[in-house]
Amino acid sequence: MVKQPVSVNGIVRWRDVALTVPENNHPKEKKMVVLRHEIGDVLRDIRQRQGRTLREVSHSARVSLGYLSEVERGQKEASSELLSSICEALNVPVSVMLRMVSDRIAIAEGLQIPDTVPAEMTQAFTPVIPDELPEEFSEDLAARH
Repeated sequence: MVKQPVSVNGIVRWRDVALTVPENNHPKEKKMVVLRHEIGDVLRDIRQRQGRTLREVSHSARVSLGYLSEVERGQKEASSELLSSICEALNVPVSVMLRMVSDRIAIAEGLQIPDTVPAEMTQAFTPVIPDELPEEFSEDLAARH
């Protein structure tokens, strides 16, 4: 294994990259997504974007620094109560954190993340913008300048 830098949300991390190439021509198997890893990565990203330390967040969340570190590294499964406490300490709703986790898992599974507004609704409520300005508007605009 070789370490390779990977940038996620502007934060550079080192990931293990295999040097071997699969010898068979079978379809590539998808790597299993581990929920605790994704939750930990999202919590760490949020904390680092806020410029906060593990010590600050662990104190606010009333959890030991070591345990919070293990949760962020995906080594411990955090209970819903603990996740709620950590999110509260980070001033992030649990639903937002879980949405971020969901988006990461969808990408890992090769799924397209749907837009929150369906295209037919977007088109129905978007006014038609003409390619050219109407003549009276162009004349009025020219007169002002």
